Amino acid sequence: MRGTQKGTPMRRSPGISSWTPYLFLLPALVMLGVFWVVPALMAVASSWTNLDLSSGIQVTWVGWEHYRSLLGDPVFQKAVVNSWLYLVGVVPPLVLLPLVLAILVRPTRPWILPFRGALYLPVIVPMVVVGLTWKWLYAEQGLVNALIQGALPGILARPLPWLGLPETALMAVMFVTVWKGLGYYMMVYLAGLQAIPADLYESADLDGAGLFRRHLSITIPLMAPTMGLVGLMSCISALKVFAEIWVLTRGGPLDSSTTVVFDLYQRFTQLDFGPASAEGMILFAMTLVFSVTNQVLTGRMREA
Repeated sequence: MRGTQKGTPMRRSPGISSWTPYLFLLPALVMLGVFWVVPALMAVASSWTNLDLSSGIQVTWVGWEHYRSLLGDPVFQKAVVNSWLYLVGVVPPLVLLPLVLAILVRPTRPWILPFRGALYLPVIVPMVVVGLTWKWLYAEQGLVNALIQGALPGILARPLPWLGLPETALMAVMFVTVWKGLGYYMMVYLAGLQAIPADLYESADLDGAGLFRRHLSITIPLMAPTMGLVGLMSCISALKVFAEIWVLTRGGPLDSSTTVVFDLYQRFTQLDFGPASAEGMILFAMTLVFSVTNQVLTGRMREA
């Protein structure tokens, strides 16, 4: 059998057309269009229209009416404030604490592996189980009050129902989110730390750099893109938080833990489709702003 000559271009088989690769992608594209593109377009249209189901399906154009009604709705205003507070309270710890944990468990010694597993365990526990457990811990006779009164006697005049007070409900849910997300972002940082050459740390040791200086001069700059990614992921997760709110507080008490996504869900369950779709568009705009900002900052950090 005569072999092909070196440098001879490969010829396309007569039975394969240029459209064949796209035909293989067609089922996935159809599924993406049906379950993502079409619902997204319907949500955009619904935010500008009013759907009346009382006497059949009647759709009327209302323009900016839903957006104006949302901006004047005190529940929505409270939900936006809570979402921003949630973002500010959750994102910085989820960016910094997992990096510290990743540095601590980075050595590949056998006794380190159980610590990695223990830190990652909350990630794989279902949110319902986590929520029920923390509801018991946050109860007046729960472990949280017992630990605070044992470690700092006199700081609490009486045991607090952490999830039942407007002043503490949102903060308590924030802590659960941070606790559950630490292990996931720690693994993301561990993957980034593996790419840093060990020679850099050895050179820093020879130059007399201490532990803090090594990480400040080597780890932080080289991990900046990964930190940007973690920041973006945690921002989007914080803006879309729902499961923790649903399991722990149901948005209460007095809407003190109601976020934009939870308020959106409540409007959909009440068949208030127009304002709910408008609220979804506002949430999309907020998420887009964070995504674009993160891309710009990450690009500048890479250039630097």
